[in-house]
Parts: sequence; C-alpha cells; structure tokens
Amino acid sequence: MCLSAQVSFAASVFLVGGGTAITIIAARKNWRYVPMALMPLFAGLQQFMEGNVWLGMTGGNPFQVLWGALGFIFFTWFMWPIWVPFSMYVIEPNHSPRKPLFLIFSLIGLVFGVLLYVPHGLHSEMVVVEINNQSLAYEKSIWLDYLMPRTLTNVIYVLLIIVPPAMSHYLHLRHFALSLVAVVVIDMTLLTYAYISFFCLLAGLATLHLVYIILRNKCARECPELFPEMAPSKAWL
Repeated sequence: MCLSAQVSFAASVFLVGGGTAITIIAARKNWRYVPMALMPLFAGLQQFMEGNVWLGMTGGNPFQVLWGALGFIFFTWFMWPIWVPFSMYVIEPNHSPRKPLFLIFSLIGLVFGVLLYVPHGLHSEMVVVEINNQSLAYEKSIWLDYLMPRTLTNVIYVLLIIVPPAMSHYLHLRHFALSLVAVVVIDMTLLTYAYISFFCLLAGLATLHLVYIILRNKCARECPELFPEMAPSKAWL
C-alpha cells in the first residue's frame, strides 16, 4: 500500500488468503454471497499490484511501475464502481423494487470506469505515480480532469461505491455502507496527499466487514426465502 512494498505484500497475503477462504464458504452457504465474498480477494490482488509499483519506484524500474500501476488503477477506477453495485444486485431479493436500480448503478459504473481507465491503457504516458510523504500518489493520473472538475469525479465515484449498499434490503449491508463512509471521511480528512492509495487500502480492509456478514449469514434473518438453509431465529446470533 501507501507505506512500502512490504506492507502492500503483507496486506495482499492477508486479504487474498481471507478472500479465498470466505469465497469458498460463501459458495457453500449461498451463491448470492459470492460476488460480495470476492471483494477481499480483489482488494488483495490490488495491494499486490501496488507492491509492485513500490518495487519499481524504489528500484528504478519504470516498466514495473507501469504495469503495477495499471493493475492497481484497474481495480480502483474500473472494477470497483461496477462490482460493488453488481454485488448488491445479486444478493438483493428478486421482489425488491431496488434491485433494478443496482443494475443501473453497475451500468453507470461501467461507463464511468471506461472513461477513467481505458485512456491510461491506450496511452501509458498518462500513468503518473509519485512518492509524496513516503506514500504513493496517483492524483495526477485522472484523465477525466480534462472533462470535469476533480471534485465531481470524486463525488460520482463515492456515490457509486456507497449508495448501493446504503440502499440494500439488508440491514447489515447498510451497516457496511457506514463502514465505507468512515473510510471516505478518514481518507479525505487526514490522507489527502495520497488519498487514492490510502482509500484503496482502507476500503480493502473494510471488506472484512463483509466476511463477518457472510460467516454469520446475517442476511438470512431478513430474507429467509433466499436462505432456506438457516432458520431465521439463528440469524440473530
């Protein structure tokens, strides 16, 4: 992550290992949990890519910086705005009037992600990474700055990440949205010198909240028809 290659790789091992385990558990509990369960795994892969950015920056290897940064921002700018609302779409009950809205959010995230990421893949010189306060900063790399104010880009991004879980049928997913709000507040208040990198680390760790939800099968109480393997009374535990 932001501090060093060692920290990035340690976070990667922790999140990939935990994400893999919880994905297997989720598949056994209920397939609707699987997209959510993959989030810690994806966050770990993202931290692995940032570890390679660190190695390239400190070792004077611009090619390693480039492919590491492209991998890191693939998750940051392209995948997360799509995957978070898609995950909420999959687990939302079929009868919920909010379910189609999550699919719309995911499609908006796709367009937004393409605009953010694809230009960097086509023009590698647009990928700019700096070391700021001993942290990695990607803030100069946002192509949409040519089209709209940075503040608007940030607002759209945060809304795509936070609003879908905040609208969920499930109480505990709405609690997860609050975890993401806390991440944004901390990031924008204390870590503005490298907020993209810090946000991805903190948000990745916040996905451990989803591990708790899946392990305790918290969604079963509120929608037992989708989770028949657990009686509603046990979901309170």
